[in-house]
Amino acid sequence: MTIIACGTSYHSGLTAKYWLEELAELPVFVEIASEYRYRKPVANPNTLIVVISQSGETADTIAALEYAKSLGQDKTLSICNVPESSIIRGTKLKFLTRAGPEIGVASTKAFTTQLASLYLLTLVIAKLKGKLSADLEYKLLTGLRHLPAALNLALEMEPQIIKWAVDIATKHNALFLGRGIHYPIALEGALKLKEISYIHAEGYPAGELKHGPLALIDRDTPVVAVAPNDALLEKLKSNLSEVRARGGELYVFADADSNLDESEGLHIIKMTEHLGHLSPILHSIPLQLLAYHVALAKGTDVDKPRNLAKSVTVE
Repeated sequence: MTIIACGTSYHSGLTAKYWLEELAELPVFVEIASEYRYRKPVANPNTLIVVISQSGETADTIAALEYAKSLGQDKTLSICNVPESSIIRGTKLKFLTRAGPEIGVASTKAFTTQLASLYLLTLVIAKLKGKLSADLEYKLLTGLRHLPAALNLALEMEPQIIKWAVDIATKHNALFLGRGIHYPIALEGALKLKEISYIHAEGYPAGELKHGPLALIDRDTPVVAVAPNDALLEKLKSNLSEVRARGGELYVFADADSNLDESEGLHIIKMTEHLGHLSPILHSIPLQLLAYHVALAKGTDVDKPRNLAKSVTVE
């Protein structure tokens, strides 16, 4: 499978790669549309081409889809929020996210519904391939049905997030860290902050810190980390220790049972529960709220950030 998208939709594709390769045992390549359309990939006619777009009118994604089809890859699926859009009309299979109209330029509910759609797609493919037992299917679907309740609890963290936002709003740069399936969520958190608050922010896989980004760490560069209680938590704790040893200020979204405690320079908000495979969706909510409240504190236009458009219909 090849997933092609831009911006926030690209981050949802990166997240889905982890699900598809683990649960469905399907090799997945995720491509930035504006890059894919100008290179010469090795085309496999048996590859499913999945294009993701909120508006369905993203110029680079449309062009990349047409390019893939010109290479003989005619098995196509679109994941989109707008019925009858160009991308929906251009693919054989369609999956509408049905998020409803999203007014703000920065995608929020479009992102979470893309993730939910890609998760469902993963389960369908895994089941068709015989990789999903009845017990596991029941467990994963139960988790999906519980997701709305978990997201409502995540929204209750807003007062704590506002306190962080007041501090971060005074800074000019920020780093976002994640590991494994939460690395794309760190990328998305950084994108949201830079889009609407104009603070320069970068997302990194935490294990890459010592390969360069540690040089940026000082007391004026807040580091936001996504730290769910998963198999990579202990590795992430080690990365966070490297930040603290260099005087960095840490803001960590952790699970309730992550065994992390606040200390000087280490601020922690604990999620109410761990959602396993669905944890990326859960953790995206507080990162969106953080960007929103930093923008409010700075007085920038949350819905219409400068220089940006909701539908990127030109190259």
